[in-house]
Amino acid sequence: MDRAGQHSEERNPEPWLRDIIVIGGGLAGLSAAIYLGRSRRDTVLIHTNRSMAKWEEDVQNYLGFPEGIEGAVLLAHGTQQVLRFGVRIIHDDIRSLIRDGDTFRLTGSGTMYRARRVLLATGLTHLPPEIPGVKECLGHSLFFCRDCDAYRLQGQRIVIIGGNNEAADYALAMLLFTSNLLICTNGRTSGWDSVRAGWLAEYKVPVRYDQIHSLSHKDGQLRALTFGQGESLKVDAAFTIRGDVYHHELAAEAGAKLDEEGQVIIDHCMRTTVPGLYAAGCVTPANCQMIIAAGQGAIAAQAINRDLFEDSLERHALPRYEDAAIGPPPT
Repeated sequence: MDRAGQHSEERNPEPWLRDIIVIGGGLAGLSAAIYLGRSRRDTVLIHTNRSMAKWEEDVQNYLGFPEGIEGAVLLAHGTQQVLRFGVRIIHDDIRSLIRDGDTFRLTGSGTMYRARRVLLATGLTHLPPEIPGVKECLGHSLFFCRDCDAYRLQGQRIVIIGGNNEAADYALAMLLFTSNLLICTNGRTSGWDSVRAGWLAEYKVPVRYDQIHSLSHKDGQLRALTFGQGESLKVDAAFTIRGDVYHHELAAEAGAKLDEEGQVIIDHCMRTTVPGLYAAGCVTPANCQMIIAAGQGAIAAQAINRDLFEDSLERHALPRYEDAAIGPPPT
């Protein structure tokens, strides 16, 4: 209480300054945190447990798992590995990121953080079509990524749900895996260009323009599409090309530049246009693949570690030899 007997406002204490805060607990964030922890950097990984990798029931193209691995299990293994190297993991939703001098201030849901460097690994969200039954099929028989899932669907009855250039490209590329495919624009006018229209005609790819009423499935496995007049079309799997939402809000607030699609612009070291701010994974223009995201996380971590090392040299702030608890040099 103050002298007038009134309760004075309680101020938040100054947040502890960390070397690095990684925002995002997907493959890019976990990979970066592993490298930073092994570099003996004071690192905190903050996440909301929303990684798109959880949608993948059977990841078959991640190096080192010849029988495949569930996306959620891959994330769990990565989390254990991060903890092994002394990185603190916090579940929080970072809502603000502001550069403050030579550090960054981050605001979570009630907690303040401060760091010398920040890595954004906030990813994206694929937009599924608004069709009853879709949610149950995601990751089982309704997919977003041809590179991830086309191989397992060879010879099956495939529908590409979408009407833009990407949908046309997906359909044409799927001819390498199956001849039984169809594009469905789901009630929308096709938006692919004249070149792709010519290719679709040349390869006789069928297109339906009527709206899909619902999906029939059993335990997430597609059985049929039902259209507005009750007509049913048997299918085994589908790819949806509705679009992506890039989670770039924190980058934009901090002043980082975005490209026309909303992806965070980076250089070859994953540096954004804001000094000290890095980005990796699916929030950048990289192909959104788990192994690519993990690789970018490693690249970013090494660049950040080098950045902090050079900064310590300039500030004469490296540990002194006489203070190091590593014992005398070998004789």
